[in-house]
Amino acid sequence: MLIAIPDVFDAAGVAALRALIDAGDWVDGNVTSGPQSALAKRNAQLAEGSVAARDAGGRVLDALGASPLFVAAALPARVFPPLFNRYAGGQAFGAHVDNAVRMQRGSDFRIRSDLSATLFLSDPDSYDGGELVIEDRFGVQSVKLPAGHMILYPASSLHRVEPVTRGTRVASFFWVQSMVRDDGARRILFDLDQSVQRLAGQLGHGNRSVIELTGVYHNLLRRWADV
Repeated sequence: MLIAIPDVFDAAGVAALRALIDAGDWVDGNVTSGPQSALAKRNAQLAEGSVAARDAGGRVLDALGASPLFVAAALPARVFPPLFNRYAGGQAFGAHVDNAVRMQRGSDFRIRSDLSATLFLSDPDSYDGGELVIEDRFGVQSVKLPAGHMILYPASSLHRVEPVTRGTRVASFFWVQSMVRDDGARRILFDLDQSVQRLAGQLGHGNRSVIELTGVYHNLLRRWADV
């Protein structure tokens, strides 16, 4: 399941987030790479655990919690503390698959990475290249979203970031452990949830069919959720 989450941040929110992270300490992006990724990764990363990274990550988490579309699509159980990267001058990230389990440096926090997320923080007209290319059962998708928009996709996907040949591409990235491990089951629940919301808007939440379909949604979630 690949889903775009628009307007996680508005223009003012993006500007405030960029002011915070742009002034932070940036290091070689391979500080968080596994053996496979280290061979393909060329970028810079905001120092994990720095004051800027913690503060900016907290803002991202707050924004995610306020996004009904993200909650419906991800059904999050745990979210890895958001990280931030930067590509410029031909930097890229070759094809790779994210680690199945992500561990936070210097702590015992770990999650199963069911979903990967990229939150774009640069205007797409400000840089050339830098597309996030995702290969999965849904085919090959090339993604380059407006600043403040986010893409959510299976962490099991083969994906890459194309070379940035002009300007600078800045983004936040992180992983989500979902309450529903299976991607197909999450897709069914998401489609059902969106249909119920549309019907409720047309017929009202008190409509008998809306109530019954809401019950079907929760019974499926009860069957599939791991909490």
